[in-house]
Amino acid sequence: MAPSFKPNPLSLSVPDPALDRWLRDSGYLDLLDSAATASTSSASASSTATVSPTAGSTPASSGLAVDVLSFARTLASLLALNPFARLSSADLAAPTPSWSPAFVGPPGVASYSWPPTPTQARLRVQENVRRYARNYAALAILVFACCLYRMPMALLGMLASLAVWEGVRYCRDYWGLTTSAPGIAQSLLHCAQIATAILLYVCNLHFVLVCAIGLSYAVMILHASLRKLTPSNLPDPVNYNRRAQPKQNY
Repeated sequence: MAPSFKPNPLSLSVPDPALDRWLRDSGYLDLLDSAATASTSSASASSTATVSPTAGSTPASSGLAVDVLSFARTLASLLALNPFARLSSADLAAPTPSWSPAFVGPPGVASYSWPPTPTQARLRVQENVRRYARNYAALAILVFACCLYRMPMALLGMLASLAVWEGVRYCRDYWGLTTSAPGIAQSLLHCAQIATAILLYVCNLHFVLVCAIGLSYAVMILHASLRKLTPSNLPDPVNYNRRAQPKQNY
């Protein structure tokens, strides 16, 4: 049977993959995030509406299994993701976003939600890491300081290692060992390395570093995956076209 309506080649309809690619390249990632959330919500609502009330507990258990499987897939995607893949030096040199309005955002579902698909989770993590790179760096420093506060011996070991390296630098500069006795200067350098390794091992500073890196990474992944994408500062297309037009002399 022939279709009732023939496709119009002059229509303005755009395929979904092409539209998603254009939104991603243009910087409108918040539209992709909101569209994915809306489509997932509508799909879950339609599947709930089609469940027969006489089916017993089988549809509920199958729906729970689907939700658990989707959660496991999203979590596995987050664990296997490299969040710094799209991070550049320009992102680190950009001004720090405000903590309350931009980083934390308004409380509630308007700012946070669990990503329903692995694709949306990867999109959120990579974009939020680029946007809030300086905020995450500040949080990492704060976590490291808190870990040092909880383990004073590690703090003393770090200060002692800094004192060792400062003493080696002072001796090399004071006696001019770099030019007069390079062998002794190299020996002092090796002694400082050995002393630093012993101090780090005795004072458990490596354990503090592992804890700080692990906690900072967990906080970053958790916030970046739950934080919804907000509109970025894009140039106004009307003003951009107006500036692009040549001036006319009357």
